[in-house]
Amino acid sequence: MDVKICGPGCTKCNEAYDLAAKGIGKCDKDIQLEKITDFQKIAMMGIFSTPAVVVNNEIMCVGRVPTEKEFLDWLG
Repeated sequence: MDVKICGPGCTKCNEAYDLAAKGIGKCDKDIQLEKITDFQKIAMMGIFSTPAVVVNNEIMCVGRVPTEKEFLDWLG
């Protein structure tokens, strides 16, 4: 499984990354976590508001930090 947190590194983007890292730590799955800060890469993904959470190339959340429950649900 692949999780990407997209954003320039602002407070909310860092909060989303920390939430994802914590959530992944609670799962018993092989999950790769990546932080994408390059605006061109983010825009090429179709994301124009940050933070954004992408799970297996599917945009799950844009413009806000998800709740821990939402995130864990996305991981299955």
